[in-house]
Amino acid sequence: MSPLEMVDTEESGLAMLHGEAEDDQLENLGIALEIDGLEEKPSQRRRDLEAVNSRLCGAELGSEARRSLEKEKSSLMNKASNYEKELQLLRQENRKGMLLSVAIFLLRTLIYAYWTL
Repeated sequence: MSPLEMVDTEESGLAMLHGEAEDDQLENLGIALEIDGLEEKPSQRRRDLEAVNSRLCGAELGSEARRSLEKEKSSLMNKASNYEKELQLLRQENRKGMLLSVAIFLLRTLIYAYWTL
């Protein structure tokens, strides 16, 4: 392979790596935005849960009203738990994407350093 062909091969390989890195960055940005959107939901559910708890403890309620509030409390606890689990999975996915981006960057740096020597 001639030196010119080697440079063309390197450039096309770097272009592919660059395209993959951009795709990873776009995916990470989407995950980051999704994480931002979800971070408020568990805390909102916790505030709602506190409000339900205060209504349960504060006033004398009939059995039907108490049952309804208990049901709402259970629902809020489940929703908060589900949001927290989803948030944890998204953060894990974000970490993986970040590590992949760093690995691609290091690989590109090594290829560049190798070819410029």
